[in-house]
Amino acid sequence: RQLERVIVVTLAMAAGPPPPLEPCPLPTFPEEGFTEKFLRKTRENPLVPLGCLCTVSALAYGIICFKKGNTRRSQLMMRARVIAQGFTFAALLGGMVATAVKSRQ
Repeated sequence: RQLERVIVVTLAMAAGPPPPLEPCPLPTFPEEGFTEKFLRKTRENPLVPLGCLCTVSALAYGIICFKKGNTRRSQLMMRARVIAQGFTFAALLGGMVATAVKSRQ
């Protein structure tokens, strides 16, 4: 029975060439510089830059507290940094899903 399936599949493959694989064209933005792209991406998903800013702020303040010897506040800021990183990742993932759903429609 397995041999019959292999023969049928082989015959089906030999019937003709496979259809060509053509990638769908990507959207292009002519003459778009770094600033324009950054602003466009920020408008598309504003939570990602906000999460990045929160992450960097918590990290910087945590390092300052660690240098001053305030270990309790430093530990708190490192935990806040992890939470901010998780928020940023979730915002990035959510933006990717929203873009994929919007492009399918």
